Amino acid sequence: MTVISTVEELKALYGETSEASVVKVTKALTTEYRHMIEASPFAALATVGPEGLDCSPRGDDQSVVRVADDKTVLMPDWRGNNRVDSLLNIVRDPRVALMFLVPGSNTAMRINGTAVVSVDPELTGSFEVDGKHPRSVIVITIGEVYFQCARALIRSQLWNSDRFVDPASLPTPGTLLKAAKADFDNETYDREWPGRAAKTMW
Repeated sequence: MTVISTVEELKALYGETSEASVVKVTKALTTEYRHMIEASPFAALATVGPEGLDCSPRGDDQSVVRVADDKTVLMPDWRGNNRVDSLLNIVRDPRVALMFLVPGSNTAMRINGTAVVSVDPELTGSFEVDGKHPRSVIVITIGEVYFQCARALIRSQLWNSDRFVDPASLPTPGTLLKAAKADFDNETYDREWPGRAAKTMW
Protein backbone atom coordinates (compact mmCIF):
# COMPACT_ATOMS: atom_id res chain seq x y z
CA MET A 1 0.00 0.00 0.00
CA THR A 2 1.35 3.42 -0.98
CA VAL A 3 0.89 5.99 1.80
CA ILE A 4 1.51 9.69 2.20
CA SER A 5 4.09 10.25 4.93
CA THR A 6 5.02 13.93 4.68
CA VAL A 7 3.21 17.26 4.58
CA GLU A 8 5.02 18.09 1.34
CA GLU A 9 3.69 14.96 -0.38
CA LEU A 10 0.18 15.72 0.78
CA LYS A 11 0.27 19.32 -0.45
CA ALA A 12 1.72 18.22 -3.79
CA LEU A 13 -1.15 15.75 -4.22
CA TYR A 14 -3.98 18.16 -3.39
CA GLY A 15 -2.61 21.49 -4.56
CA GLU A 16 -3.47 24.95 -3.32
CA THR A 17 -6.37 25.83 -1.00
CA SER A 18 -9.08 28.01 -2.56
CA GLU A 19 -9.58 31.56 -1.33
CA ALA A 20 -13.07 30.75 -0.02
CA SER A 21 -11.70 27.90 2.10
CA VAL A 22 -9.40 30.34 3.88
CA VAL A 23 -11.47 33.49 4.26
CA LYS A 24 -14.50 31.64 5.67
CA VAL A 25 -12.66 31.03 8.97
CA THR A 26 -13.44 33.61 11.67
CA LYS A 27 -12.35 33.87 15.31
CA ALA A 28 -15.85 34.70 16.53
CA LEU A 29 -19.45 34.28 15.40
CA THR A 30 -20.65 36.54 12.64
CA THR A 31 -24.36 37.35 12.51
CA GLU A 32 -24.77 34.82 9.70
CA TYR A 33 -22.78 32.08 11.45
CA ARG A 34 -24.84 32.61 14.59
CA HIS A 35 -28.04 32.22 12.55
CA MET A 36 -26.83 28.91 11.13
CA ILE A 37 -25.74 27.49 14.49
CA GLU A 38 -28.94 28.55 16.27
CA ALA A 39 -30.91 26.70 13.56
CA SER A 40 -29.14 23.42 14.37
CA PRO A 41 -30.80 20.89 16.72
CA PHE A 42 -27.93 18.40 16.30
CA ALA A 43 -24.15 18.46 16.64
CA ALA A 44 -21.31 15.99 16.89
CA LEU A 45 -18.98 16.86 19.80
CA ALA A 46 -15.37 15.68 19.45
CA THR A 47 -13.05 15.59 22.46
CA VAL A 48 -9.64 14.16 23.28
CA GLY A 49 -8.22 12.59 26.42
CA PRO A 50 -5.42 10.30 27.62
CA GLU A 51 -7.28 7.23 26.32
CA GLY A 52 -7.75 8.73 22.86
CA LEU A 53 -10.51 10.46 20.91
CA ASP A 54 -14.27 10.52 21.37
CA CYS A 55 -17.09 11.85 19.18
CA SER A 56 -20.52 12.12 20.76
CA PRO A 57 -23.90 12.95 19.15
CA ARG A 58 -25.71 15.82 20.85
CA GLY A 59 -29.29 16.83 20.20
CA ASP A 60 -31.99 19.08 21.59
CA ASP A 61 -35.60 19.96 20.93
CA GLN A 62 -34.60 23.31 19.43
CA SER A 63 -31.06 24.70 19.14
CA VAL A 64 -28.47 22.22 20.39
CA VAL A 65 -26.45 25.10 21.87
CA ARG A 66 -27.27 28.50 23.31
CA VAL A 67 -25.17 31.38 22.03
CA ALA A 68 -23.97 33.39 25.03
CA ASP A 69 -21.89 35.87 23.01
CA ASP A 70 -19.85 35.91 19.81
CA LYS A 71 -17.08 33.85 21.43
CA THR A 72 -19.11 31.51 23.68
CA VAL A 73 -21.74 28.81 23.19
CA LEU A 74 -23.40 26.74 25.91
CA MET A 75 -24.34 23.07 25.53
CA PRO A 76 -26.51 21.45 28.24
CA ASP A 77 -25.51 17.87 29.06
CA TRP A 78 -28.88 16.13 28.91
CA ARG A 79 -29.61 12.58 30.05
CA GLY A 80 -27.52 9.85 28.44
CA ASN A 81 -25.89 6.57 29.35
CA ASN A 82 -23.71 8.06 32.15
CA ARG A 83 -20.47 7.02 30.48
CA VAL A 84 -19.64 10.78 30.41
CA ASP A 85 -16.80 10.15 27.95
CA SER A 86 -16.94 13.72 26.60
CA LEU A 87 -16.96 15.27 30.06
CA LEU A 88 -14.12 13.05 31.28
CA ASN A 89 -12.04 14.23 28.34
CA ILE A 90 -12.89 17.91 28.75
CA VAL A 91 -11.87 18.07 32.42
CA ARG A 92 -8.47 16.66 31.44
CA ASP A 93 -7.99 18.28 28.02
CA PRO A 94 -10.15 21.30 27.12
CA ARG A 95 -9.83 21.00 23.33
CA VAL A 96 -13.14 20.40 21.55
CA ALA A 97 -14.54 20.43 18.03
CA LEU A 98 -18.18 20.54 16.96
CA MET A 99 -20.00 19.94 13.70
CA PHE A 100 -23.56 21.26 13.49
CA LEU A 101 -26.18 19.95 11.05
CA VAL A 102 -29.35 21.80 10.08
CA PRO A 103 -32.10 19.47 8.79
CA GLY A 104 -32.71 20.17 5.11
CA SER A 105 -29.57 22.28 4.64
CA ASN A 106 -26.40 21.05 2.96
CA THR A 107 -24.33 23.62 4.84
CA ALA A 108 -22.70 22.26 7.99
CA MET A 109 -21.12 24.55 10.60
CA ARG A 110 -17.94 23.84 12.55
CA ILE A 111 -16.45 25.22 15.76
CA ASN A 112 -13.00 24.45 17.13
CA GLY A 113 -12.17 25.72 20.60
CA THR A 114 -11.88 24.87 24.27
CA ALA A 115 -14.44 23.94 26.90
CA VAL A 116 -15.09 23.66 30.61
CA VAL A 117 -17.81 21.74 32.47
CA SER A 118 -19.93 24.08 34.60
CA VAL A 119 -22.26 23.02 37.41
CA ASP A 120 -23.26 26.56 38.32
CA PRO A 121 -26.86 26.25 39.63
CA GLU A 122 -28.05 29.40 37.90
CA LEU A 123 -26.66 28.21 34.58
CA THR A 124 -27.96 24.63 34.76
CA GLY A 125 -31.32 25.91 35.99
CA SER A 126 -31.63 28.23 33.00
CA PHE A 127 -32.00 25.17 30.75
CA GLU A 128 -34.95 23.73 32.66
CA VAL A 129 -37.37 21.56 30.66
CA ASP A 130 -40.47 19.97 32.20
CA GLY A 131 -39.17 20.78 35.68
CA LYS A 132 -35.80 19.12 35.02
CA HIS A 133 -32.42 20.59 34.21
CA PRO A 134 -29.07 19.19 33.08
CA ARG A 135 -26.54 18.22 35.73
CA SER A 136 -23.88 20.22 33.91
CA VAL A 137 -23.40 22.61 31.01
CA ILE A 138 -20.46 22.53 28.61
CA VAL A 139 -19.19 26.09 28.17
CA ILE A 140 -17.36 26.33 24.85
CA THR A 141 -15.00 29.16 23.97
CA ILE A 142 -14.67 29.58 20.21
CA GLY A 143 -11.20 29.46 18.70
CA GLU A 144 -12.43 29.40 15.13
CA VAL A 145 -15.74 28.97 13.37
CA TYR A 146 -16.54 28.28 9.73
CA PHE A 147 -18.93 26.49 7.39
CA GLN A 148 -18.16 23.19 5.71
CA CYS A 149 -18.20 22.51 1.97
CA ALA A 150 -21.61 21.04 1.04
CA ARG A 151 -20.29 18.25 -1.19
CA ALA A 152 -20.36 15.56 1.53
CA LEU A 153 -24.04 16.14 2.33
CA ILE A 154 -24.93 16.41 -1.36
CA ARG A 155 -23.13 13.16 -2.17
CA SER A 156 -24.73 11.33 0.73
CA GLN A 157 -28.23 12.67 -0.02
CA LEU A 158 -28.66 12.80 3.73
CA TRP A 159 -31.98 14.64 3.66
CA ASN A 160 -33.49 12.69 0.76
CA SER A 161 -36.37 10.74 2.33
CA ASP A 162 -36.42 8.37 -0.65
CA ARG A 163 -33.00 7.18 0.52
CA PHE A 164 -33.97 6.67 4.17
CA VAL A 165 -33.16 3.18 5.43
CA ASP A 166 -36.02 1.14 6.90
CA PRO A 167 -35.08 0.73 10.60
CA ALA A 168 -36.59 -2.76 10.52
CA SER A 169 -33.82 -3.81 8.14
CA LEU A 170 -31.11 -2.91 10.69
CA PRO A 171 -29.97 -4.62 13.89
CA THR A 172 -31.83 -3.38 16.97
CA PRO A 173 -29.88 -1.82 19.87
CA GLY A 174 -30.53 -5.00 21.85
CA THR A 175 -29.11 -7.12 19.05
CA LEU A 176 -26.02 -4.93 18.91
CA LEU A 177 -25.56 -5.39 22.65
CA LYS A 178 -26.00 -9.15 22.40
CA ALA A 179 -23.29 -9.26 19.73
CA ALA A 180 -20.92 -7.70 22.29
CA LYS A 181 -22.12 -9.85 25.23
CA ALA A 182 -23.54 -13.24 24.25
CA ASP A 183 -25.81 -13.69 27.29
CA PHE A 184 -27.33 -10.19 27.09
CA ASP A 185 -31.16 -10.18 27.21
CA ASN A 186 -31.71 -8.30 23.97
CA GLU A 187 -35.45 -8.97 23.73
CA THR A 188 -36.22 -7.40 27.10
CA TYR A 189 -33.93 -4.46 26.36
CA ASP A 190 -35.59 -3.71 23.00
CA ARG A 191 -39.08 -4.11 24.47
CA GLU A 192 -38.47 -1.77 27.43
CA TRP A 193 -36.23 0.82 25.75
CA PRO A 194 -38.92 3.05 24.12
CA GLY A 195 -40.79 3.56 27.40
CA ARG A 196 -37.59 4.08 29.36
CA ALA A 197 -36.33 6.65 26.85
CA ALA A 198 -39.59 8.58 26.92
CA LYS A 199 -39.35 8.93 30.71
CA THR A 200 -35.68 9.93 30.76
CA MET A 201 -35.39 12.33 27.84
CA TRP A 202 -34.51 15.30 30.06
